[in-house]
Amino acid sequence: MRALVAAFGGVLPDLATGPLLEWLDEFSALHWDFRNGAERFEARDWDGAPELNALVLDSARALGLVVPRAPARDGYDHLLVLGGLTAACLQRTAYAALVIAGGLTVGEVAALGSFRPLNPAELARLGADGDRYEVDALDLGVREAFGLATPSTRRGSEGPPAPESWRHDTYEPAGRTPVHVLAAPASGHRANTADTYEFWADRLRVQPGSTVLIVTTPIYVPFQHGDAVRILSGIAGCHVETVGLDQDRLAPGMRGEPFSPGRHLQEIRSAIRSMHRLYESAR
Repeated sequence: MRALVAAFGGVLPDLATGPLLEWLDEFSALHWDFRNGAERFEARDWDGAPELNALVLDSARALGLVVPRAPARDGYDHLLVLGGLTAACLQRTAYAALVIAGGLTVGEVAALGSFRPLNPAELARLGADGDRYEVDALDLGVREAFGLATPSTRRGSEGPPAPESWRHDTYEPAGRTPVHVLAAPASGHRANTADTYEFWADRLRVQPGSTVLIVTTPIYVPFQHGDAVRILSGIAGCHVETVGLDQDRLAPGMRGEPFSPGRHLQEIRSAIRSMHRLYESAR
């Protein structure tokens, strides 16, 4: 982090943890915020000189945003698949099914998403048109990955989808792990990762001390793990582990392109902000 800050004209100050995270939050807002309040897929990209790009990627690797890691335990009470763009929803559900098929024991699976409308490219990937949402991409992912047909129950809010809307589908295949697909209500203009954690813990009445494995994409592991520890440890005292999927284990047609240096800088900023929130919540 010190080398990365220096490459963008700064000097990492010698501060205690809280003030240092605050300083990094402000510094990253000036240099690494390419979203400006927009969705991730709407962020402008950034590309630097070859030497700087190499430093960015080396830093991202050292900070845990690049290399996938296998689950540390043999089993968990809960496995959570986080939502995102349609391609990510399909990748993550497929990877979750792979690790379970490989011998990981899991009490329940839940895919956590929202009523974020899909963009045209996502609709094309989903093979659909009209009104479709992130939760629909997750639902397709779990049905394909786990060989499911129709949910045994569907509960949700009334009326057309809005930021405060929610949905909870449950699949209960005979003799197999129950699977839930949830769309969380939003605390702001749309549900974010923190909203989905809170909604899941409330809907499933998660027991104190539960072990939770979270599956996402490596570039998002630090920020989504920080939020998970802050929320799930606080609500239910959960023991949380977050892993990034291994694209080499997916079918070739499901694998994505490598993330750009700009995307890595953006998610280093997200990790800083998540860790800052975690630190402040623990004070």
